[in-house]
Amino acid sequence: MQLSPHDRLFVLTGAGISAESGLATFRGSGGLWNGYRVEEVATPEAWEADPELVWRFYSMRRRDALAAQPNPAHRALARVEEKLGDRFYLCTQNVDDLHERAGSRRMHHMHGTLFQSRCVRCNKPFPDRSFYETADDLPTCKTCRSPIRPHIVWFGEIPLDMDGIYRELDRATTLLVVGTSGSVYPAAGFVHVANQRAIRSVYVGPEEPSNADAFDQIILAPASEALYDSWCLQT
Repeated sequence: MQLSPHDRLFVLTGAGISAESGLATFRGSGGLWNGYRVEEVATPEAWEADPELVWRFYSMRRRDALAAQPNPAHRALARVEEKLGDRFYLCTQNVDDLHERAGSRRMHHMHGTLFQSRCVRCNKPFPDRSFYETADDLPTCKTCRSPIRPHIVWFGEIPLDMDGIYRELDRATTLLVVGTSGSVYPAAGFVHVANQRAIRSVYVGPEEPSNADAFDQIILAPASEALYDSWCLQT
């Protein structure tokens, strides 16, 4: 599928693209971490019950993300952004920074990012690459002394800037979805919005997503192969 000089591309990426860089997809691995279900370490209730456990989980994820490297799929999307400029927008469900390290700039982390934290009271995100793995390590706000939490959208919380995401989707002529399960809303509903607006929709990944029937085109292949082969990213 070739993009015309007037097309606008909206890209949604999920855990599958990061999995090709070796990062765990908890949904695909039974949802377990050290014997805990992810819901037990990634919810507001988990935070209230055991912030030390939550911070150990996210410290581990920070270590893993720092050790990972962008793969050809990340680099391909960054290259497309260079060509399309303002006609490109990337929305990721991932909380790692592999897209940024590959060179992506016009992008939004709808579920937050591993490398920011925020005060539960001040609610202002700030850069943070530290590891908090014991009770003595747990950070507090320098201004109000309230606890510092990961700047992550947990289960049961609303993704960041949904209004802005839908504005970008409304402007698109093509929706490219890469490596998602198709079962996590609201992101899984983007393809249905695209259908209502006559926006072309393409899915890339090694397995069909749960919402496969909603796409105009399905490419069953690893993203690092399919995107670099430029089957849909001709500009």
